[in-house]
Order: sequence, then C-alpha cells, then structure tokens
Amino acid sequence: MSFSTDVKEELSKLSNLADKDCVKAELYGYINTVNISKSSNSIKFATESEYNINRFSKLLNNVNILEYSIDLVGKNYSIMVHKKDKMNLDSLYKNYEISTRENEEKSFVRGAFLGSGSINNPKNKYHIEIILNDLKIAEMIIEILKKYGIIFKILNNKTKISIYSKDGEEISKFLAFVGANNAVIKFEEIRVYRDMRNNVNRIVNCETANLNKTVNAAIKQIEAIKKLQKEGKFNSLPDNLKELANLRIENPEASLTELGQMLEEPIGKSGVNYRLNTIIKMAL
Repeated sequence: MSFSTDVKEELSKLSNLADKDCVKAELYGYINTVNISKSSNSIKFATESEYNINRFSKLLNNVNILEYSIDLVGKNYSIMVHKKDKMNLDSLYKNYEISTRENEEKSFVRGAFLGSGSINNPKNKYHIEIILNDLKIAEMIIEILKKYGIIFKILNNKTKISIYSKDGEEISKFLAFVGANNAVIKFEEIRVYRDMRNNVNRIVNCETANLNKTVNAAIKQIEAIKKLQKEGKFNSLPDNLKELANLRIENPEASLTELGQMLEEPIGKSGVNYRLNTIIKMAL
C-alpha cells in the first residue's frame, strides 16, 4: 500500500465516535471535498479505500443517516445516500458552523483529509494536499491549522481548489494533529534518514568542490612554473619563490598549508598563496 493509504487506514480505525459533535464535524469535512458528488436526489462519496468507506458509513450511522447503499465498481468503492436521508443530511448542516473546540476542529480537518487528501511517500518528496469544493472551506481549514501552528497554503485556479504543504515539519505536525500517530513515527524516521543523507551529500559535494578547486589551482601553478623553466626565467626567481616552486612541482597534491610547512622557514597559507600568485603573474 502507499503511504497515503496507510495514513487513511489508520485514521479510519480511530475509535473516537462517541462524541456526536465530533462525528458531525468529521462528516462535514468529508462532504466538502471533491470526492463528494451531489444531485437533487442523492449524495455520493467515492474512494479506493474499503477502510475509508467503512468510516464514512459509521459517521452516517452515528447521525442517523441510514438510507444509503455501498457499491464496488472495479477498485472504486462508493456510498450513496438516497433521497430521504439526503434531505436529512442537508438539514443537518443547514446554518452549521464548526465549534472552536479543539476536538471538533481536529475532526473536521480529519474528515477533509479522509475525503480527498493525499500525501506522497516521504522517501520521494514532501507533499500533502486536500482538494476541496469551496474556497471558504479551504480558508477555514487554513485558519484552523494556523491556530495550532501548522502552516499550509491555498491553491486556487481554474482546475481546482486545494490546501497543501511541501514542508516536512508542517506535514508531520498535520499528521499528529489529525491523529495519525503511527504515521508520524514512520514519517519522522524517513525524514531523519533523508536529512542525514542530504547532509552527507552536501558535505561530500562541498569537499569535492574544495578538492577540485585545490587541484585546479595546483595545475595552474605548475603550468606557470614550467613556463618559467621553459623560457629560462626560473633561475632568476628570488630564492624564496624558487624553493616554493620546486616544492610545488614535487608535491602537486599538497595543500597550501602543507607546502608552507615544508619550507625551510615555514610560513602560513596566505603567505604561500601570495608567493604562488606572484609566480603566476611573472609567467604571464
């Protein structure tokens, strides 16, 4: 199964349906997502997850919406609330407003995620998204998440309205907020591994870049020294430059600091760099 499916399965199994207000809030989250289709006679929810369809049916039962049917077509499950109870469901949410109770706000956001949320496998990239059918609902969820220190963004274009995040920290906080505790542990394990791997890669890339810089500088210095030798100008160099030039030829891989320590009278890195640059200028 995908990481997204695992998260939804965990959320679908939460045993927190005793609080009727939270049940109502979670169901409200579901019915405001794009996987809900409405007509004058019915409301239909479609999903590929059997666990998710079971969760939706339990929510309906808890608010006494009993006139529905469940179908399976290919890999897709659907649950349809028929005319009479469709009217009851509409009536249930007439003038409905989400309470500011934390548990109800969590339930509402959880329902929206279960309704049309998706989350990428964090091994590949960080991305979570919930596609909604109303901009006001998207803004409402954004504000609720912001209240608990979770920052999501809104995408509103001609094709869809959604809220999303591409930040690993925010995604982890979101999963904890909606109650996917096992998913948080798994997500964090992957995130730690990814961050360690990225840090190692940055260090390696940095060291490689520094090594390449050192090698290229050494090549340039050696070419300048050989040019002076070829043109018969090498022996006219001051002794301190000549000593350093010979050491560079004999130790092409040595760093500036190492070259400085090899001199009869050792000098620092900046002094070696100055002398070698002088040699390069004389070879121009």
